[in-house]
Amino acid sequence: MTPVTVCAGKTLALFGLGGSGLATAQALVAGGARVLAWDDAPAARQGASDLGIEVADLRTVDWSSVSSLVLSPGVPLTHPEPHWSAARARAAGIEVIGDIELFCRERAGISPASPLVAITGTNGKSTTTALASHILRTAGWDVQMGGNIGTAILALASPAPDRAHVIEVSSYQIDLAPSLHVSIGALLNVTPDHLDRHGSIENYAAVKERIVVGAEWSLAGVDDLYGSAISERAGRREAEATPARPPPGRHYPVSVERRLDHGISLDGTRIVLRIEGSPHRILGDVGGLTALRGRHNAQNGCFAAGIAALLAVSSTDIQLGLASFPGLPHRMEEIGRPHGTLFINDSKATNAESTEKALLSFSRVFWILGGKPKDGGIAGLKPHFPRIERAYLIGQATEDFAATLEGRASYERCGTLETAVAQAAADARASDLSEKVVLFSPACASFDQFKNFEERGDRFRALVRALES
Repeated sequence: MTPVTVCAGKTLALFGLGGSGLATAQALVAGGARVLAWDDAPAARQGASDLGIEVADLRTVDWSSVSSLVLSPGVPLTHPEPHWSAARARAAGIEVIGDIELFCRERAGISPASPLVAITGTNGKSTTTALASHILRTAGWDVQMGGNIGTAILALASPAPDRAHVIEVSSYQIDLAPSLHVSIGALLNVTPDHLDRHGSIENYAAVKERIVVGAEWSLAGVDDLYGSAISERAGRREAEATPARPPPGRHYPVSVERRLDHGISLDGTRIVLRIEGSPHRILGDVGGLTALRGRHNAQNGCFAAGIAALLAVSSTDIQLGLASFPGLPHRMEEIGRPHGTLFINDSKATNAESTEKALLSFSRVFWILGGKPKDGGIAGLKPHFPRIERAYLIGQATEDFAATLEGRASYERCGTLETAVAQAAADARASDLSEKVVLFSPACASFDQFKNFEERGDRFRALVRALES
């Protein structure tokens, strides 16, 4: 735990008593603060009370005694409209912040030089966070990994000079961290997502950009329109620095589509760092690494290797970390090869952009997809439909996706994941393809049939395991 000592003696309101909310409340209390916590769900309130957290209805509290409202990142801050607790706090002139902001304030107070790496992006941030952490651990670092992946940030050990925190941050979390300042900020990519929570792609991109602006060292992917513009602005800020106005931080663009004369890019499968006026440095090689299969994972590897290099990790240790990385569950996870067919669990692919990366990783696939559809569906994937041997549709998206596939790719309506796996396995086994691949990459949220993508992926894994018996 990181006790939030900078809030000692203060009273804070807190809304949202999920995992990160409970961790935040406990960290604040451990640091000497009083916390008035609330959640709309009675069960969540009872769970907090059982842990000794003071539960108080924020509709009736005296806001004049409250210094801050700590809002769960899953609760709307601005769009489609502010949550009632945020509206009440703002009406009282009280700041609305999140757990990332509290951690940054505590770090600034007790160990401002301790390494803090923050990673964001529309796609790939979890893999990059895990990979960067793995490389650092391989090199002998004390690493605390969490944030939007795994452990809530305030449940991690406190900042210390010899300890690195590597955290994944979502746009929601950045939006609640007004003083965000990190050692290394990495922005992988920006494509349309969460527009219901940010109002527009421009607003969404502006929130993401703050990870670069508030960093001593920064990396930004330049293979998409918004990321390229963000990187250009970072470069201009650096170029326009003067002795009276020092640069906000050194910036490096990252590309897997073209060679960069300054920045990190691919030379075949090798990750190369080039700095103008200096010899280039080979950071590592992703060739033949199945856990980093595909162009998107090459991008993840470039960012993780770049982060490690900025922290003075040797190329030898970077390569050891790349080669030994096991991958993450539900993200291009190789489940097995029952009856000679490779089964890939990509349940984390909850939008078309993520699924595009998976499709590009194979020449032909038996593709299982569907769930609760997002805006745009799979229309943007039409250029990749020639890769589809057959598609198997499940969930609410079935009819919409069938209409998009009609006349362009073979498909069948399966309804459930169980039916889809059985049919895809049978078709793959009967085919004469030299490489038989069943790809579960839904391009949808899971909430129509499963509580989250993890449960969905676990079910797929169990179904595949049953094929091996």
